[in-house]
Amino acid sequence: MTVSVAEAEKILEQSFAPWVRALDIRVDIMGTDRATLSIPITDQIARVGGIVSGQAQATLADTSMVFACFAHLGAPLPVATTNLDTQFLRPGTGERLRCEAHVVRAGKALIFARADLLTAPGDKLVAQATATFFKPQV
Repeated sequence: MTVSVAEAEKILEQSFAPWVRALDIRVDIMGTDRATLSIPITDQIARVGGIVSGQAQATLADTSMVFACFAHLGAPLPVATTNLDTQFLRPGTGERLRCEAHVVRAGKALIFARADLLTAPGDKLVAQATATFFKPQV
């Protein structure tokens, strides 16, 4: 069973906090163990010089990796971020910020994921993130 883009958009709208949805996240791709989400780069998330804030980048990375977990699990089952590590590589500028996330390994209780954040146009890598998610036994 897979989670479709339409289902993922509905999950995002109904189950995520208003401040996360305020980023205007779009679900672009849902795969077997992966998800690609993106946000517009706007004045609301930019710092001086039009650079995307680290908080917005980390939020997009975490949310994208949660959706990669959903893709891996085949359903929007509960997962909780236990660790999030983000490396900012260059200033994020442009029109959109895209996050390509995938599950690296999944066990009974923990899921390990990785994400690349790229700007458009140009597909410049601006940040990378890794996270560990706890999967409660339901």
